Amino acid sequence: LIKMDRNQLYIYHGTDAKAMAAHLLKRSGIQSEIKPEYHVGIKPNLVEAKPASSGATTHPELVEAVVEFLQEIGVQKITVMESSWVGDDTEEAFRVCGYEELAHRKKIKLVDLKKDVTIKRKAGKIELEVCRSPMEVDYLVNMPVMKGHCQTGITCALKNMKGCIPDAEKRRYHRIGLHEPIAAVNSIIRPDLILVDALNGDLTYEGGGSPVPMDRILLGKDPVLVDACAAKTMGWEPGEIKYIMLAESLGIGSSCVERAEMQEFGKANRTIDPATLRGDATDFDGFIDAGNACSACYATLLYALKRLDQEGKLTLLVENLKIGQAYKGLNLSRLGIGDCTSNFDQYVPGCPPEASVILEHLRKQTLDEKCTRMEASIGLI
Repeated sequence: LIKMDRNQLYIYHGTDAKAMAAHLLKRSGIQSEIKPEYHVGIKPNLVEAKPASSGATTHPELVEAVVEFLQEIGVQKITVMESSWVGDDTEEAFRVCGYEELAHRKKIKLVDLKKDVTIKRKAGKIELEVCRSPMEVDYLVNMPVMKGHCQTGITCALKNMKGCIPDAEKRRYHRIGLHEPIAAVNSIIRPDLILVDALNGDLTYEGGGSPVPMDRILLGKDPVLVDACAAKTMGWEPGEIKYIMLAESLGIGSSCVERAEMQEFGKANRTIDPATLRGDATDFDGFIDAGNACSACYATLLYALKRLDQEGKLTLLVENLKIGQAYKGLNLSRLGIGDCTSNFDQYVPGCPPEASVILEHLRKQTLDEKCTRMEASIGLI
C-alpha cells in the first residue's frame, strides 16, 4: 500500500460505520508509520453527554474501528482523551456516549482532559495553555463530528482540538474571539490523522438536536483541507470560515479542495423519510419534493437551504425543489437536485452534489425572482 499524503482525502459513503472506517484505515497505508510500541491518543468529540444519534458526538463504533485497527498492528497503549464543554462532565459523557463500556471491553484507557496537567505554549502572538497528554503521545488521531456551529458556522477537525485545553482557556477563547485561538492551538497540537464522523452531524448547533443523516466518513491528514471540504459540503466556502483561513496562514495546511486528490468509496443507498427528521432540519420540508432521495443528497440540500435561510432568501424560492431516484428519466421544467434529475431543464449535478454548489444555483434563482418582483412592483411587467 502507498502511504496516504496530506493532499489526499478519502470519503466513504454508507451506514456500516465500523466496516467503512476499517476499510479506509487499511487502505491509507498508515500502518507503516505507527510502531507497535507507540502510545496512540484518540481525540473524539464528546462535547456533552448526548448519544451520537443526537448529531453532537462521535459514534463509538468509529472509535472502536480505530482501536481494533491499532491492536491488529500490535499497538497496546491506546488512550481516548477528551474534555467536554464548560459546564458538562466528561466522565458522564464517556458513560452516556458508550466509551466507558468500549474502554472496558477493549482494555484501553480514558483520560478526562479537564483533570490533565497543562503547559503554556506560544503560537504567533498568542500564548495558550494546553493539556499535556495530547502533546505526549506518539501518534494522535483526531475524530471530530462534521456539524454546524452557532458561532463559527461549522465545526470539524480544527475546532475539535479545542477539547485539548482547560476550561479556563475555553472561556478565554470566547472572550477574545474563537477563530484566532482555534487556528493557534492547531499549530501547537498537530494530529497525525483525522477521521471525520459525518454520519449524522447536527445541522446548525454543536450541541445536537437537529441531526442530518449524511451516511459518510472522511479520512485525511491535513486538518485545513479536511475542514475546507467539510465547509463546502455544508454550503460554505472555506474563505467564509475565518479560522480555516487563519490556520492556512499559519502553515498548518491547505484550503484548496480543488487541488486535493479525493477518492470516494461505497454508495449512499439509504433513502430518507423527511418525517424522521428532528429539530431545525424539519423547517425546510415545505420547500422539498423528495422522491426516494438518498441520505447524502438530501442532507446537502438541507444544508444549502439552511444557508439560504440565513441569507434571508429562502422565501424567494418560487417552486419546490425535486430530489431523489423517483425523478430518474423524467423531463420536467423544474430545478432538480442531483444526477437523478439530469433530464430536467435545470439540475444541479452530483451524486451527491456539494451544498455550496446547490447554494450557488439557488442564489441565482432567488436573485432572478427578486428582480421579477421588483419589476412587477414598479409596473415594468
